[in-house]
Amino acid sequence: MKLTKLFQEFFNSEKAGGLLLILCAALSILLANSGWQVPYINFWKTDLAGAHLDHWINDGLMAIFFLLIGLELEREVYTGELASFKNAMLPIAAALGGMLVPAAIHLWFNFGTSTQSGAGIPMATDIAFALGVLSLLGNRVPTALKIFLTAFAIIDDIGAIITIAIFYSKGLSFLNLGAAMGIFLLLGILNRLKVRNLVPYLVGGIIMWYFMLHSGIHATISGVLLAFVIPFGSGDEKSPSYILQHLLHKPVAFLILPLFALANTAINIPGPISETFSTTNSTGIFLGLVVGKPVGVLIFVLLVTALGLSTRPAALTWKSLVGLGMLGGIGFTMSMFITLLAFNDNSSIDASKIVIMVASATSAILGFAILYFTLPSKNQVLES
Repeated sequence: MKLTKLFQEFFNSEKAGGLLLILCAALSILLANSGWQVPYINFWKTDLAGAHLDHWINDGLMAIFFLLIGLELEREVYTGELASFKNAMLPIAAALGGMLVPAAIHLWFNFGTSTQSGAGIPMATDIAFALGVLSLLGNRVPTALKIFLTAFAIIDDIGAIITIAIFYSKGLSFLNLGAAMGIFLLLGILNRLKVRNLVPYLVGGIIMWYFMLHSGIHATISGVLLAFVIPFGSGDEKSPSYILQHLLHKPVAFLILPLFALANTAINIPGPISETFSTTNSTGIFLGLVVGKPVGVLIFVLLVTALGLSTRPAALTWKSLVGLGMLGGIGFTMSMFITLLAFNDNSSIDASKIVIMVASATSAILGFAILYFTLPSKNQVLES
């Protein structure tokens, strides 16, 4: 099986971006717990046009990240793994299991408490981190595993976006929401009229983002909506969707996500650290990511294959599926993003971020170890 040029570019940029994210997170934590602590943490709270710098990153730049995710999902739906129902069912089932089981674990520990709103935190998978860890295994990784993890992580992120829209929207302004939806409809009409120039879509997208920002639904949702009105056509290199996705790869991987990592890991780690992990919220997040992800992925994939709804590729062994499920437990970007929406107090936010980082690191190490010892050696890898 040959990887398309665009998928190969996406995979390469994401894996490199994942390694950069690790460095940025480590640097940010180091600075936030050093003699530079106060100026460093205060830097991200710098006022810029009436909002903090980290707010512009989380609500503004991250909308571009979600635009890229939406464009990649669109490609998968039209020409990729999600174009066929039977092929699509496998990563869809994995994503559903990887969202529902972790959320259920968190709710088991937190239902009826003030922290039950954190149930969405362990549902997420960080594409960049997951692909970054997978890339460390080099050419030992079969094509089927790369495609499965990418499709699974993208669907997982879309699930997280839907979760944000449904459960983390506050104080809806129907006037602003209506304006945003009106612009979305207008851009959809331009699509149907086969307008291929990207300029009106990008201008309309910015205006839609503004109204969405004031609607009570998180502004980043506008990025996904915009992706689905960008003309896809045949999906070739002249397609507006292809051109925009190509342009966004490197800025997202090497600027937007690193900035997000730096801004959101500027956390002063309190002592003793054991108190951070002693709460039910921390337990729910940690077990949800480290245990819930692989268990959910495995159970749901078993279910759809047993029912004959999908076929598991030979290269995607059950052992490698457990390893990929563990990589799905790297929640980082999306988990932290949902944390900012789930809680209002800084203590809960910072504690959750610390647990997310530890759980993500644990999942990364376990996932890498499982795949390292179960994947065929380099000379056994067949060209696909």
